[in-house]
Amino acid sequence: MSDTSDQTTGATRRIVISVDAMGGDRGPAAVVAGMAKSAVKNPDIAFIVHGRARELEPLIAKQRTLAGRVEIRDAEDIVTMDAKPSNVMRNGKSTSMWSAVEAVRGGEAEAVVSCGNTGALMAVSMLRLRKLPGVDRPAIACLWPSRNPQGFNIMLDVGADIRANEKDLLQYALMGGSYARNGLGLKRPRVGLLNVGTEEHKGRAEIKAAHDLITDAAPNADIDFVGFVEGGDIPSARVDVIVTDGFTGNVALKTGEGTASLIREFLTNAFKATPLSRIAALLALTSLRRLTKRIDPRRVNGGVFLGLNGTVVKSHGSADATGVSAAIKLAYRLAESRFTERLAARVASTSAAVQDDAGSEEQGEQTG
Repeated sequence: MSDTSDQTTGATRRIVISVDAMGGDRGPAAVVAGMAKSAVKNPDIAFIVHGRARELEPLIAKQRTLAGRVEIRDAEDIVTMDAKPSNVMRNGKSTSMWSAVEAVRGGEAEAVVSCGNTGALMAVSMLRLRKLPGVDRPAIACLWPSRNPQGFNIMLDVGADIRANEKDLLQYALMGGSYARNGLGLKRPRVGLLNVGTEEHKGRAEIKAAHDLITDAAPNADIDFVGFVEGGDIPSARVDVIVTDGFTGNVALKTGEGTASLIREFLTNAFKATPLSRIAALLALTSLRRLTKRIDPRRVNGGVFLGLNGTVVKSHGSADATGVSAAIKLAYRLAESRFTERLAARVASTSAAVQDDAGSEEQGEQTG
């Protein structure tokens, strides 16, 4: 019988999201505006917002939709984008980021959202929330526009750690599959392992070893392992989850973002080039708006830290109100599904099975 421990329940309840209001490039105004957009769409959400109270109070007072749904936690210090994670870990207790993570650690909120320094946020989250049992290296998962019906694929790791051995890649596959079920509503997600080719003889030794581990674990993990995939498969309909190390994933992510920006710039210049092209742009306005919305990175804003005792969503540092609202929506959905609890159960059960298999093989070799 299939294990449905990480299927969503659909129950409606009030969910509190902890928000670091001070770390983004646009300041607390954009964060509060994003909170207001989320509050309009979702009556079951509430917030604990962290930052300088003297700045937050007037901003929140202007948003009627936030009335009675926000608690302000005064935190004077801010983690800057150039701050060293090690320094924040030693001296960051008075920052809004630390305070936001602490609310999740204390059980006052079910997820944290921050636009701040990625390295510092991961460091503070690991220090205060700790890793799930069985997880050696947490990962950052992002949503990637794709040809799939759900509109997006999941890729991890995209920068939490540049290293990953075969056991780490197995854990990424398990965590990515659980995220796909709870974040995208896929009952049995398809998982692919990113490689330089789909042939079995290609790739580094740890990639080949990870292929075998994921193949063995897939039946009990309720995932369909499609084997090796290439870079061109990242936005394809062949796979739902792409597993890779943080170095490769981060390079792919930044390349994709840069390419999308370049294409938007080329399209804009092309439609402005001549009077006829301007007329063509007017005729295609509806289609262009649909395309713009489809590839708008703000709508998929939010990388999820997987493998921690708590849900942490990292928003883009330059996110506007729409981007912040999208990150909050993602945090809400994962909290609503009790994602962290289900992920912990999934990793623990499958890791135990892998260890049992390894122990059986070792015993067989000794007695053979």
